[in-house]
Amino acid sequence: MVTLTPNPSYSLAFRIEIPNQVGMLANVARAIAESGGNLGQINLIEQTRATSLREITVDAASSEHAEQIVETVKALPDIKVLEVYDRTFNLHRSGKISIVSKIPLTSQSDLAMAYTPGVGRICKAIAAEPEKVYSLTIKQNTVAIVTDGSAVLGLGNLGPEAAMPVMEGKAMLFKEFAGVDAFPICLNTQDTDEIVETVKRIAPVFGGVNLEDISAPRCFEIERRLREELDIPIFHDDQHGTAIVSLAALSNALRYVGKAMGDVRIVINGAGAAGIAIAQLLRSSGAGEIWMCDSRGLITRDRTDLTPQKLEFAVDRPGPLTLADAMVGADVFLGVSAPGVVSPEMVDSMAADAIVFAMANPIPEIQPELIRDKVAVVATGRSDYPNQINNVLAFPGIFRGALDCHARKITPTMYREAALAIAALVKSSEISAEHIIPSVFDQRVAIAVAAAVQQAARQDGVART
Repeated sequence: MVTLTPNPSYSLAFRIEIPNQVGMLANVARAIAESGGNLGQINLIEQTRATSLREITVDAASSEHAEQIVETVKALPDIKVLEVYDRTFNLHRSGKISIVSKIPLTSQSDLAMAYTPGVGRICKAIAAEPEKVYSLTIKQNTVAIVTDGSAVLGLGNLGPEAAMPVMEGKAMLFKEFAGVDAFPICLNTQDTDEIVETVKRIAPVFGGVNLEDISAPRCFEIERRLREELDIPIFHDDQHGTAIVSLAALSNALRYVGKAMGDVRIVINGAGAAGIAIAQLLRSSGAGEIWMCDSRGLITRDRTDLTPQKLEFAVDRPGPLTLADAMVGADVFLGVSAPGVVSPEMVDSMAADAIVFAMANPIPEIQPELIRDKVAVVATGRSDYPNQINNVLAFPGIFRGALDCHARKITPTMYREAALAIAALVKSSEISAEHIIPSVFDQRVAIAVAAAVQQAARQDGVART
């Protein structure tokens, strides 16, 4: 593995006191650079004739790297480190979201309308016409982000409390990118029946449910049952959000190299929720040959350990075959698996103009630096490399569109149309090896996805309005 690029997830802030002399700040900056830190903002807090008080931000590559940088700065002569704090931890203190009132309560009349007795009229109106719940309550714009904490990011089964920061972050993204109000629902159970029953009981409040970080294969059954038993959109983002953005990026990557979806051989490493969903969406979008690998190698029909989801993509090849075997001659590699499982030699064995999406986070299946000269296109899930495959390109717009048309469910047509809408935002003249997908900060994305989703919902007959 090459050294990871410093990034804001391991960001420090130093408050230091240094002699007010020429070159002293440069000494600090040099020490940080020689330690491999990425220097950020430098603020002058206070200055006298004798000393300067400054706050300096620095990105590191890991917790251990951050500690090394701190020790290096502390060792500098005449430099006094007054405070060091982790900016990421500071950002999360007391949580990242809150609930606020949309209207002020400044008088007795305000209270009488917003609450009792006036609110009773609203209750009776909804009881008489249940569909009015969408126009008279928060249901029209509110999503539950539901998890059991069994598959938090790539960190594993951490439980509901440890899942909270991710769900809060998800709620922030819903609000910032699509104006959707979302709230974390972290359940203290990993029993499928209990999860389904709990979500059903809280469903009246929400216009949709985003399932998150629930391990496979339980996530498949939970999503299926909730879709059958509820009349609001149910969306497992780890599956379908990843699949939508992967399809969008792959469509443009194939356009860049001049290959057709139906003519290439695609190897997917990782047969969990994301891998299965990617394979299903690619197949429904015209992909020809898909080879899927799990921790035991290529998924072949002669294996006896396959779940129904894996069996759907088993190939007729005599096993056992490794991931390295599967990649020989492949046009596309899509990784949603584990760090460092792909070597440069494995990439060398792929077809000409190969496409590699190494999406394991935070450390990809192979570092882009190792293969830049070996492939036509490389993408990762990280924000510090080009071509970031990030679900935030999909789920805010998906729910914006579904909520706006009061959709009863989310359909495969909506997935495909969302992917096409994302891909179309990169014009043919703009597509390059390092630009196959829009930026997550492109304000057109959620609008385009929402419009595509609404149109698909009406086409599939699942829109109420």
